[in-house]
Amino acid sequence: MLIIPIKDGENIDRALKRYKRKFDKTGTLRQLRERKNFTKPSITNRAKIQKAQYVQKLKNSLEF
Repeated sequence: MLIIPIKDGENIDRALKRYKRKFDKTGTLRQLRERKNFTKPSITNRAKIQKAQYVQKLKNSLEF
């Protein structure tokens, strides 16, 4: 549970902004969306490998 202490006289908009920022940093929504659908471990591993290849290709193109 996220707890956002509000100081006396603090604008509610600022408190909401702090809450949203804290909520994004925890990654709760991302985790929920990830768990919504099951993905096989082989597909997850394949995606990691493809991402690594893409990043490597970008780094190689920047070196030349």
